[in-house]
Amino acid sequence: MRRTRRRIRPALAVAVVAALVFAACTDGGDERGGFRPGAADLGDPYVPGAGNGGYDVAGYRLAVRYDPATDRLAGRAALTATATTGLSRFNLDLAGLDVSRVAVDGRPAGSARDGDELVVTPRDGLARGARFVVEVDYSGVPAARADGQLGSGGFLHTDDGAIALGQPWSAATWFPVNDHPSDKATYDVEVTVPDGLAALSNGVPGERTSAGGWTTWRWAERSPMASYLTTLVIGDYRVRSGTHAGKPMVTAVPASLPENGPEAASLARTGEIADFLASRFGPYPFDSYGGVVVTDARIGYALETQSRPVYGPGFFRGGRPNPGVVAHELAHQWFGNSVALSRWSDIWLNEGFASYAEWLWEEHDGGRTAQRNFELEYAATDWSRPSVDPGRSRLFGAAVYKRGALAVHALRRTVGDETFFRVLRTWTAERRDGNATTDDLIALAERVAGKPLRPFFDAWLVGGSAPALP
Repeated sequence: MRRTRRRIRPALAVAVVAALVFAACTDGGDERGGFRPGAADLGDPYVPGAGNGGYDVAGYRLAVRYDPATDRLAGRAALTATATTGLSRFNLDLAGLDVSRVAVDGRPAGSARDGDELVVTPRDGLARGARFVVEVDYSGVPAARADGQLGSGGFLHTDDGAIALGQPWSAATWFPVNDHPSDKATYDVEVTVPDGLAALSNGVPGERTSAGGWTTWRWAERSPMASYLTTLVIGDYRVRSGTHAGKPMVTAVPASLPENGPEAASLARTGEIADFLASRFGPYPFDSYGGVVVTDARIGYALETQSRPVYGPGFFRGGRPNPGVVAHELAHQWFGNSVALSRWSDIWLNEGFASYAEWLWEEHDGGRTAQRNFELEYAATDWSRPSVDPGRSRLFGAAVYKRGALAVHALRRTVGDETFFRVLRTWTAERRDGNATTDDLIALAERVAGKPLRPFFDAWLVGGSAPALP
């Protein structure tokens, strides 16, 4: 039985989703002087319970102290945000930690816990458009959380420290957050750990100070970042700091690994690979480069944590460098990080382009051509599985990664190299630091190519049978 062809619905679908999200920003209860509670859930069906409505975060300032001997974390988070509707109260995502103080604009605020939600009630309502700062003091033993196909994510305790990592969520296990990629923000992070341990995070490294047996590491990510792209890696690491193209380059490998092993050799090519991708996608979008290798077997993936991807141990088991995975995660700095998702059902926009970048890099590095990889993957693809809206259980499935890459290369074949790379560079320039949907990409591709392309994208991304080769 042939599956009915599915069609990517045009802008009407986007408008409906936007209306639903707007409606979710308030609920009907607890009105005070025209103010209403913000929603406890942004309504993304792929991550039920994640994100909150009624405000937009501009920046996070995090100061945390972690003691591996006791597994205890103590932190203070200051979030600068703007109310998008009149708020009587609002929620933050926070899993399993105790809150001792909450203040809004320096004044004590009420707080309550509701599962993994922190409900904050300011002394006075927040008017629509009001800019406010909420401070939260919290502590406890942070925990991992099951996040489906990738296994355990969140805050993972290790033999010598901890790793905070995971997709589609992880941030709420170590700080209060609006935990959905549609609300990107800047980050300033201070991490205090016992002397001798490294504490790695996103962005540009700042001044490192020591006192009383503790060292504070400072990091700043000035480009807006989705919360799942934050990371914290603490432990005994060999940290290398330098510059590339005038920007800081920070890489780290566990001290237990050989100094010149395949892990370090792979990270050493970060600058070279980033420069190659920039020649195809446009300027590198962030203020720093780097990467971190971890050895914890629970991390069976690599993740494109912004400006500093984290690579699990499985990518180096062959004893040889693996520049392909570096190319994949670095490509995400453009596709997925700088241009981020508006909703998780469009995850192919991240993974399809990053998978295609592996093909581009392999060809550049003397391996199979992108065309040959396209031919092999085309023959092996299950066309009954869509790339767009793949379903929660297939969020990281082959249709998202490989069929997505097929669509990217087929677009190249359809419009020609000059137009294709102009589409990519225009996309990364116009959508830089923002969010986007599949419909946004189709509209841009049609504008740059000067012809209708929706039937093409329908066939390659959601059609139920193999499309004709271009």
